[in-house]
Parts: sequence; structure tokens; C-alpha cells
Amino acid sequence: MIRSLEYESSEWNGTLKAMSAPLTPAQIRRSLQSSATRTAIVEAAHRLMLERGYVATSIGAIADEAGVAVQTIYNSIGNKADLLSAVLELASTRPDCPALVPDLLRQRVAGAVSAPEIIRILADWFALVHERTSSVFRVIGQAAAVDPDVAKLELRRAAGRLHNYGEAASALRARRGVRAGLSDHEVAAAIWAIGHPQVYQSFVNDLGWSVGAYREWLGNTLKATLS
Repeated sequence: MIRSLEYESSEWNGTLKAMSAPLTPAQIRRSLQSSATRTAIVEAAHRLMLERGYVATSIGAIADEAGVAVQTIYNSIGNKADLLSAVLELASTRPDCPALVPDLLRQRVAGAVSAPEIIRILADWFALVHERTSSVFRVIGQAAAVDPDVAKLELRRAAGRLHNYGEAASALRARRGVRAGLSDHEVAAAIWAIGHPQVYQSFVNDLGWSVGAYREWLGNTLKATLS
């Protein structure tokens, strides 16, 4: 038993050393090529899904557009619903924004010194992100009606947003920005509903509001609802 434990420990230490060892030039090159291939696939999917719609865009068409084999898409990203999720991630970020979207919002809220500042951060955030992603959310909404995998994706995304807004609710309470009688769950639900992508689509895309008017409405409505 002692010899077995010593062997397992030695093997584990060897694995850790291998994991922490610097990458070779060949490994770095393969990693960069893999990342570039994935980006090309997601960008191709983004173009085609917005142009043709989700149903009319086949994996084969995306592969042709990206210049890769169909199996490469499945190996590097997954199925069609996984591709749509990656398209949403691509649309919500930008080259000078390397952090994940929820992480960046969390950092900004945590650094706010007052409740009004948090409200302003949320209003600016919703206006910025929805302006980038509204077309993709429209595709998701259409696809969810015909693809169970996308319906699950839509539900999972919605649940994730509600969870993330719980942190904003706690931050607002800590800065005396929540009126008596509201729980953090109710605050998170209000932020989720007011800042829902569909609200942006209805006001800005369908009814013709400017992004500035939408942002101002967001700030005023969040303040009136929560404080």
C-alpha cells in the first residue's frame, strides 16, 4: 500500500510538472491555428445565420463559408445550437474586451461606490450589449421554436442572467439602493425583466426608439422600481 501511494504521488507530481511546463513552439503554433479556425467558423456562422436565419443555415454551408471540413466544426465547437451560443458570445464581446461578459459586469458593479452608480452601470451595460446582440437574440428566439437544443440554450441563458443579477441586487442593497420589502431575488428578477433582450428589441428595433432613449428609460425605470 505504501509503495502504491508513493507511485501515485510520483505520477501525480509528474503530471503537474508536465502541465506547468512551457509550451513548445509547435504546441503554441497548433494552439493559435486551432483558435483561428474556431474564430473563422463562428464568424461564418454569424454572417450566415443573420443573413439566412437559423433553419436555412446548414452546418455544411457554414463549413464552406469558413473553408473547413464539417467534422472540424463538430470537433472544435459542437452542434448547431452550440454554434449559435458561440455566435452570441462573439457578438457580445469586442477585441478590447477580453473578459467574459458576466465577469466584466461583475467587476464594474463591485467597483461602484453608490447605488445610483450601479443603476447607471446597468443601464449603460444593457444598452451596449443589446445593441450588439439584438440581432442574434432574434435568431435565437426564432430558432427556439423549432430546435429543442436552442430552446434549452435560451432557457439556460435566461437562468444565468437571473443568477448574475443577484450579485447586482446584493451590491445595491449594500449601498442602500433597495427599498424596504424587496428581497434580493425580487430585485434580481426586476433587473432581469426590465433589461430583457426582448424589451430592447421591441422598443429600439420594432418601435424605433433611439439607443439613448432606451438607456434613459432603463435608468429611470430601474431607479423607480428598486429604490
